[in-house]
Amino acid sequence: MIRSVFTLLGATLLLAGSRVTAQQADQALAGHLDAVYQHWRHAMMTKNYRNWQLHTATHRRTSIVNRIHSERRGIASTLFNLPAAPPDTRSLKLLDVKVKGLTANLIYFGPVDFGVGGRPPKNLLVLSFVREVEGWKYDTADYLNLASLPEVRSKLEAGQLDHLKKPEFLPVGSVEEPLVVLRAPVKYIAKTYVYCPGREVRVMVNGMSRHLYQNTKESEVIIGGARDGRNEVQFTASKLPGGQGTEPMTIRVYLMSQMAGVKPIKMFQYQVVENGTVKPSGTEYFEVGPAEVRRLRGQ
Repeated sequence: MIRSVFTLLGATLLLAGSRVTAQQADQALAGHLDAVYQHWRHAMMTKNYRNWQLHTATHRRTSIVNRIHSERRGIASTLFNLPAAPPDTRSLKLLDVKVKGLTANLIYFGPVDFGVGGRPPKNLLVLSFVREVEGWKYDTADYLNLASLPEVRSKLEAGQLDHLKKPEFLPVGSVEEPLVVLRAPVKYIAKTYVYCPGREVRVMVNGMSRHLYQNTKESEVIIGGARDGRNEVQFTASKLPGGQGTEPMTIRVYLMSQMAGVKPIKMFQYQVVENGTVKPSGTEYFEVGPAEVRRLRGQ
């Protein structure tokens, strides 16, 4: 449902010489995490790269820079080119703070304003954070539009928070570190494409770019791009609940040109027609040679 773009506190805090309650500790943590988000938001609004680094979780910074390098774009110009402004939490009501392991979530309710005009209705905003050696860092923001859930919106307005007990509102507890740290733009931009109705498909390219697709038709940039010579594609496929197991499926890898008018080059394909037999897993390869390079350059 939600998935998605946005001081270390001890377990036994002391306040004025007496033990604080769990509620007071939660309030203190929530205030600190909100301040971290405000610092991150200010860095984004002022396009301050140094402060963005300071307040963003390490794994998230690496993932974002990896993607920008994999698309052969400029870091600063891409990072701060947002489709909408990060919402200000000061106009929202904090409903809950949840902590699990090294992660925490702040859950807000109210008119989440992305600065695109109009009067935004009351919806949910979930901010995620990671605790590192230096303290708490901002990770991501997830937005839940309640337009199709009017009963949930009414209950939240009345202070009934049962909806927030669902697993998707809980912190994940840990973070998944990127498999590579890119220091410069890749040589060749590449993308995966998967069509998998009724199935979950996982793809790994060159042992460093992980992709998860569930009952969808979607493409994603390959982290690290394609290499000269041999490239490896690993995949798994499994039926999802409700799937028939007879649906068609396609997995492809494309090289993407930066020359105007040059179409993507299909480098790999595993395709199964309807009612065909799908391999549960496989490892395949494709080659990037002089002929493909000339085609990318429009020659």
